[in-house]
Amino acid sequence: MRWLNPLLLLAVAGCATHGAVPPATTLAGQSFGPSAPRDVRTLVLVLHGDGDGEVPASFAGSAQHLADAIPHARVVALLRPGYHDAAGHHSPGSRGGIGGDAYTADRIAAVADTIRSWRTRYPQARTILVGQSGGAAMAAALAGLRPGLVDGAVLAGCPCMLPEWRKFRAKQGHGGFAVPVASFDPLMTVGGVAPATRIALLVGADDGDTPQRFSRPYAEALALRGIATDYRVLPGRGHELLDDPDLIDAVRRMSADPAPRQNAMVTR
Repeated sequence: MRWLNPLLLLAVAGCATHGAVPPATTLAGQSFGPSAPRDVRTLVLVLHGDGDGEVPASFAGSAQHLADAIPHARVVALLRPGYHDAAGHHSPGSRGGIGGDAYTADRIAAVADTIRSWRTRYPQARTILVGQSGGAAMAAALAGLRPGLVDGAVLAGCPCMLPEWRKFRAKQGHGGFAVPVASFDPLMTVGGVAPATRIALLVGADDGDTPQRFSRPYAEALALRGIATDYRVLPGRGHELLDDPDLIDAVRRMSADPAPRQNAMVTR
């Protein structure tokens, strides 16, 4: 495992379907579940993976499923910078490519500012950030660079060791992964994660895009710091996990039990 440098962290330290997006929000998306602050106990923001610019309609569907499964939850299908969806929502900014170069300081800041706007609207709600693939890498980096902004994160198919994952993808024949990038490596941000944060990581046993070797060391690094960590390899699953029952259960458990556990756990 590579050494983590906390000093590095110090140096770098839309529209809604069922309700309006807070006025200060910079990124667009669709939101589901109760909208009145008194009715919202959990705020869940979901980040999609990397793509060619248009996010499929199934992404909003996954957010709707989470809202249906978690009582008193407001769930936001957040469009990352530069992405749009078929419903006509569009987030400003540049999306970056699909070679792991989209987890940069400016894009993470745009996501963080949007989360802060939602938190302002629901100040009593526990905030959980959910990320799939590239969205998981962005969520992991954000947890370390903006400690305390979210109470928990659920990461699915995370390329949490960015340099090693990019070399793996380049060897698979994806030429765009061979060029240098300015993105944050999630593993190098572990030292900044707030002690009370809870992190759940899920990876499909048959995931050929982000195999478990690119998320397990991140989970182990969290556990070594005493962060409440739940790492699970899901038999028979591939890369796409947003609609997976285990992911929904992970978010439900995190929502239902706000108190962090004392002992981190890494399981197979």
